Parts: sequence; structure tokens; C-alpha cells
Amino acid sequence: MDDRAKGIRKGKASVKANDVKADLIAVVVAMNGGGPCVLTVGQEAALPSGPFELAHRSPQSGLRGWVEQQTGQPLGYIEQLYTFADRDRIGGEQRVISISYLALTHPDKAGGSAGRHWGSWYDYFPWEDHRSGTPAVVDELRLRLIEWADGADDGATRLDRRRRAAIAFGFDDRHWNEELTLQRYELLYEAALVEEAMRGGYSAAPTSVSGKSMIADHRRILATAMARLRSKIKYRPVVFELMPPLFTLLQLQRTVEALSGRLINKPNFRRLIEQQDLVEKTGETTAETGGRPARLYRFRHNILDERPVAGTKLPLARA
Repeated sequence: MDDRAKGIRKGKASVKANDVKADLIAVVVAMNGGGPCVLTVGQEAALPSGPFELAHRSPQSGLRGWVEQQTGQPLGYIEQLYTFADRDRIGGEQRVISISYLALTHPDKAGGSAGRHWGSWYDYFPWEDHRSGTPAVVDELRLRLIEWADGADDGATRLDRRRRAAIAFGFDDRHWNEELTLQRYELLYEAALVEEAMRGGYSAAPTSVSGKSMIADHRRILATAMARLRSKIKYRPVVFELMPPLFTLLQLQRTVEALSGRLINKPNFRRLIEQQDLVEKTGETTAETGGRPARLYRFRHNILDERPVAGTKLPLARA
């Protein structure tokens, strides 16, 4: 190959490289008003994000900078979530790779910012909150999913769609698995029952109860974070990142229930928490519970040194 041909080939490679960019995107979760909330910007339809730049010391430091700049929210606990790189996730000719992170914080630590908003993550996924029983929206989605399944051209596909819907949503007396948040959203996307599917070329109209939409694939990223956190609170004490320094055992239980969208057996919960030495009494009480004064506890940070794989092993069974 002569020098001119090598130059042309190198130029084409540069163009292709320039068509790919990397973004940093944050799913920032906090407890607000007794429920899990997610931090959004831009009419509540986008997660905080920004490009990964050469000036950033690391992706994590770049992400912290973008989030604080856009929302005034400093980040505490943070972990890498997933890298999203599907060709059609953004649209257009440019390929955008998003490195996502899950961050846990407290909303009262944020400074003022007109562009920030804390909203319940159940506004985006109304079918995920089962604390008061199966939500009515699930019944409507069941009808729509059956209609979608029966609309397949062949019997094998119809059976497969029905089976996947039953597993994801707990139909036909199956067990509801709170960790299948992402699978449920992707199934609704495939069935064109969420607004984002319209952007992917699907022609069916989304159901009116499919929750608030987000830009690009941000709701898919949020579903991924919800699934990760619901799974992780069962084997790692990350829930304490969302708790105030002092709390009652009832507040701790309500937080875990709110995150998982499930009720927990109270005696089993308290027995497991105390047996694992995850908390310790402070000697203080509070009357804010409305009844007799309740004992205040705090998280035993030493447990992380004593048992590096300390977990909560929470009994997420309906009371």
C-alpha cells in the first residue's frame, strides 16, 4: 500500500472515530418523603449527564463534576452501573456510548439549582410498587400484553410472549420478582406499551398508564439502576447510605420496603438486622413516630472491616 492510500485509510478511520463519543450519566437516588426518588434535569425527562472529556481525571470525577454543575447535588456513594452502547439508542449518525453510574445520597445536601427535580421513581414505573398489593395498572398491562402476545403470526411466538409476560409480571399465579424491573420495562418496550417505543419505529400506541417517559433510553438506564439496587440491598448494607445518621428500626424497614416495592415481615426483619450486628443502639429515643418513644439506632461502620462481604439478607416476603 502506497503512502497516499495509507493516508486515505487513516483519514477514514479518524472520521469513524470522531463519530463515536462517550457520555457519563448518573442515576442519583435518595429517600424523599418516605419514598425513593431520582434526580432529573430538563423538564424531569433526563438524568444528569455530560461528555467524558480529556480534562477529567477519571470518569467518576467527571461524573461528579457534571452532576454538581447541573443540579448542585454533591455525590457520596457511587458505583459503576453499566455501559450502554446500542447503535440505535440515541438516533442520528453519531454513536454515543454512555457509562452509567448509580449514586446514593440525601436530597437535603443539595445547593440551589433551578434545573433540578426530585421525583418518585414510581412515577416512571407505576407497576413496580406492590406495597399496597398489586397495582391496578398491572391488570391493564396484562390485558395489553395478552393482546400483543396473541397478535403474533405463529403459535410458538404467541406462547413465548405469554410465558415471558407471566414470568416478568407474575401472571398466572407466578411469584412477583422485584428484581426484574429491567426485564419488565424491556418487555413493555417490545410490546410498544411505553412512549419510548414510538421513537424506535413501533407503530402501536402506548397505554395511558405506562408511566412518565424520559429522553433517549434514560428510563431503561433508570430501570437498570432500580434492579441493581433492589438486588444489592439484600447482600450489601448500601441501604444505610440513604438513611439519616440516627434512625428507628421502623424507619429502616420502611426504607427497604420503599426501595423494593414489597412489604417485609416485621419480626423477621428486626431479628435479622440485630443478629447481623448491622446497627447499634444510641441510648436515645424519638417521639416522632406518633406512639411511645422509639429507640434510635445507627449503622455500625466497623462491620465493613469485620466482614467485608457483610450483607443484610433481608426477608423480602409479603407480610
